[in-house]
Amino acid sequence: MPEPIVTLDEESLRADLKELIRKTVEDTLNGLLEEEAGDLVGAERYERTADREAYRAGHYGRKLATTSGEMTIRMPELKGMRFTTAIIERYRRRETSAEEAMMEMYPAGASTRRIEDVSGMLWGPGVSAATVSNLNEKAFEAVEERRNGPLERAHPYACVDGIYLKRSWGGSYENVAVMVAIGVNDDGCREIIGAAEGFTGSSECWRELLSWLRSRGLRGVRMFTGDKAAGMVGSIAEVFPGAACQRCTVRFYGSVLAKAPKAGRAKVAAMLKAIHAMESREAPERKAAEVADELESMRLGEAAKTVRGGCAETLTHTGFPAAHWRRIRTNNAIERLNREIRRRTRVVGAFPDGRSALMLATARLKYVAGSEWGARRYLDVTLLDE
Repeated sequence: MPEPIVTLDEESLRADLKELIRKTVEDTLNGLLEEEAGDLVGAERYERTADREAYRAGHYGRKLATTSGEMTIRMPELKGMRFTTAIIERYRRRETSAEEAMMEMYPAGASTRRIEDVSGMLWGPGVSAATVSNLNEKAFEAVEERRNGPLERAHPYACVDGIYLKRSWGGSYENVAVMVAIGVNDDGCREIIGAAEGFTGSSECWRELLSWLRSRGLRGVRMFTGDKAAGMVGSIAEVFPGAACQRCTVRFYGSVLAKAPKAGRAKVAAMLKAIHAMESREAPERKAAEVADELESMRLGEAAKTVRGGCAETLTHTGFPAAHWRRIRTNNAIERLNREIRRRTRVVGAFPDGRSALMLATARLKYVAGSEWGARRYLDVTLLDE
């Protein structure tokens, strides 16, 4: 086999091309700045004219981090006038795409320290924690605007739940709750319709949350799905009197299994699942009575009492199309979001206040909603009109 005549060092070629691009961009920016300074002065270099408005006073160096590498920009200085340029925003040290990437990294789950490390690898010089915080403030402004934005579509189904996070208070730690609401719109896609700070056991907090959603345009709700939180059912009846209330079947199972011995929980769980495997409203009610009788025969009186007293609350979904039952009888969709929030907030640990916890949770929800989660059709809502 003949020896290769020409060899190509790809790594060296990439480095040379990157340096060529960096140098070209740097020279172009410096040339544009010189032209802009000349227009402001009203005269060329060393030119004496009556129309001169300012005088040149040299240059000062300024670093600019870009995807092509770090550049040194020669900013003109003027006497008699402050030099302002439309080419590079004042105090900017990175190109916009780099800042936008960092703003997206924090809600996506990267910690401040991780962002510093990644920015150093991608753009050369690292960024300080203060810079990341300032960028996050910009991102949170957009998050807050979206959180309070109008709800333009009708949502026949809605699901509400809360998640507790840690916050510091006077040297100790306590819980702060973020209440989250999602809905299925009239196109059958899921939307995050609200997130607010509150206390999930308070009737007043639930009433405020639901009233806030209604003031933003939430309408057409036929059924709410959630846990049997104190005050939630009454608040729904007060704010949305025409909406039904479905208790999450998974949470109901948990309440029953908590009153059963560990050795018998698998059998009790299978009995409970058989209740909601029925195909009509009457059949689950009969099956629930049979399960309660069987639990009493197993000497599980408290579990049987819970089934008799709470099973009817889990059968509201049977008044809607059967094709929707599996997805509307639980709040599993919102539990998935809660796990996303928990994964992100675990990095932070304890928040300094409730607002910071709410903003980070809402930012994470905004990030998830922009993915396939919010674009994929979840239910065929046309069945509601049949």
